[in-house]
Amino acid sequence: MKTSFINKIIIAVAALALFANSAHALQISDFTLSGSRPERPQKMVSAADGTFYYQMTDNSKIEKIDYKTGKSLGAVFDSSTARNCSIKSWDGFIMSEDESKILLYTNVESIYRYSFKAEYYVFEVKRNNMKPLTAKGQVEIATFSPDARMVGFVYENNIYLKKLDYDTEVAVTTDGKIGEIINGVPDWVYQEEFGILNSLAFSSDNTTLSYLKWNERDVPTYTFPIYEGVCNRHKEYSKYPGEFSYKYPVAGEANSIVTVNNYDVETRKTKQIKLPDNVYYIANIKYAPSPDRLMVMTLNRDQNSLQLFAVNPKSTVSKLVYTDNSDSWINVESVISMTRYYDNYFIIASERSGFNHLYKYANSGSLIGQITKGDWQVTQYYGHDAITNTYYFQTTQDGPLNRTVSSLNAKGIMTKLSKETGWNQATFNSTFTYYLLDHSELNKPNQYTFYNAKGIKLRTILDNKEYADKYCSPEVPKREFFTCMSDGNQLNGYMIKPVDFNSSKKYPVILSQYSGPSSQMVKNQWKLDWEQYAAMNGYIVVCVDGRGTGFRGKAWESVVYMQLGKYESIDQIAVAKYMASQSYVDSSKIGIYGWSFGGYETLMAMSQKNSPFAAGVAVAPVTDWRFYDTIYTERFMRTPQQNEDGYNCSSAINAIPNLKGRLLIMAGTADDNVHISNTYQYCSELTAQHKICDMMVYPNMNHSINGCDVRSILYKRILDHFDTYLKH
Repeated sequence: MKTSFINKIIIAVAALALFANSAHALQISDFTLSGSRPERPQKMVSAADGTFYYQMTDNSKIEKIDYKTGKSLGAVFDSSTARNCSIKSWDGFIMSEDESKILLYTNVESIYRYSFKAEYYVFEVKRNNMKPLTAKGQVEIATFSPDARMVGFVYENNIYLKKLDYDTEVAVTTDGKIGEIINGVPDWVYQEEFGILNSLAFSSDNTTLSYLKWNERDVPTYTFPIYEGVCNRHKEYSKYPGEFSYKYPVAGEANSIVTVNNYDVETRKTKQIKLPDNVYYIANIKYAPSPDRLMVMTLNRDQNSLQLFAVNPKSTVSKLVYTDNSDSWINVESVISMTRYYDNYFIIASERSGFNHLYKYANSGSLIGQITKGDWQVTQYYGHDAITNTYYFQTTQDGPLNRTVSSLNAKGIMTKLSKETGWNQATFNSTFTYYLLDHSELNKPNQYTFYNAKGIKLRTILDNKEYADKYCSPEVPKREFFTCMSDGNQLNGYMIKPVDFNSSKKYPVILSQYSGPSSQMVKNQWKLDWEQYAAMNGYIVVCVDGRGTGFRGKAWESVVYMQLGKYESIDQIAVAKYMASQSYVDSSKIGIYGWSFGGYETLMAMSQKNSPFAAGVAVAPVTDWRFYDTIYTERFMRTPQQNEDGYNCSSAINAIPNLKGRLLIMAGTADDNVHISNTYQYCSELTAQHKICDMMVYPNMNHSINGCDVRSILYKRILDHFDTYLKH
């Protein structure tokens, strides 16, 4: 008995030692953005007949993969065998509508967050032949015509049309000029806030190329310095900094004047479309199946009135076919992503019922009917199978923390295609006979599985088992859901406790939040980041979505309208007080962290008279909404001229007198989104009021502050700050 007892002690000590050693096996670098994502499949492009898809392998081949069996049906492109092809590795491809040609691109250079320019090549499948698209080098938004006989693209702000049959190139526009006129490619604020990257649109009969023109002459210019740096070193600036200038409209200032233009391919003549005077933003253009219906989606400046016009590109006559209005704002990116145009009708999303749902309209503009109904949201619309009259979409039917993929048949019967609760999203083939389901849960990484239209599982193509074995191991802290109350409202949140959590101990707490309008951080979805690492270092990490965040109905979102920072701060302080009331929390050691809007909310929450925060970290924060761009800011606040009191109350700079707790503020000098001038002006006001903060500046880094493993250093600095002020 005595020997057995000693052996048990030895085994227990060994187990503890093993656990201690394994705990050190994971470092902060395991939790940074680049290293924390599960593997995902390569891009899949469905063939028109829906029986197979195209997929690039090894960055050098494009293969045809059978949906049903997963077997390769052969390569349609191979760098090693294609004629006149000297490039062995590609960044991506675009398949023509008739699948006869492929645009491949390489030498990609980023422009803004999502846009890029690259060298494009045209590959003819039957001839196995490759040609450069143009001798101009890197160009933007190369776009096939429907018949694959032409490619439109943008070079130095002008649109060019390449006729592939004749190997000729024509300038569609000639007035493009940096800082003045942009043709085809959206300006910065349209890219960032409407998510538009390409405005080139060919009619289905290939006779017209429509596009948007941005006149940004009157938009104020913003300039920031470029230093030599170390990450992606700029040796040319080793002694004197360079600079980057671009047009950036802050709230209340002039935006680009945007026009719709139609270019006749045969006559080479361009006509500008005349729209009503109440049109301010042109959020999207897209052709319906009929070549005489260019659909133009517009907004007023307040972004609470959306109009849809059907435009005849030849006559330039426009007809209003749809209007939607809101008491607050319209989530236009959601509307754009869910709008589909068919032969005789169109489908569009609206929150008019208080929840986002799909509506069907005749081409004339008359309402045919509401497709989906209920106290839940449609979050993605995948499309309509006209043969079976079935609609496919993603919803919050199983609660706002989850996403469910569903179908609605001709009899109005809704079927859940995703059987497991969690975060489900689907990619359908062109005929809606197969779909790839991406499923994850709070503590379960992504799995990718093919199903047929009947919901029968065909095969799992990626289960991320090795990833799960590493990051779902006992040494990695797990997320768990909880709820708390604020002003009578139930808030959804998650909590991460140390793996050796002991309820008799007192722990410091970090509130991690974003809090921005229509956003969502608390999801039944896999996520791995520095929060788990913070828990491994002795913190309880909490994240709660307060009022104004998304997917709980329009009323929940709209409470923050015209007064950003007010209810978000009330709710985050309520969360902090809830945590302070827990027996296992040290109520004097609660901190708050956030990035971008979350950084702004960190400053606001720490600057309330009843703030309980001992420390906070604000990364790339907006410090006054007068400094941020028009489209985002005015969507929620209107202009400073319309809402002066709202801007004054929402200013983190104006709230400085009440700032409590030790603040660390961090920003990149090349942030084209939230300019570092936000941080500089805030710190200048702090100094004037005899207050101090800690600061970390990242030269030449953008809003994401990534590359060269800088994220590891950034998160170490954040933890060092919290260690200093929450653990001592």
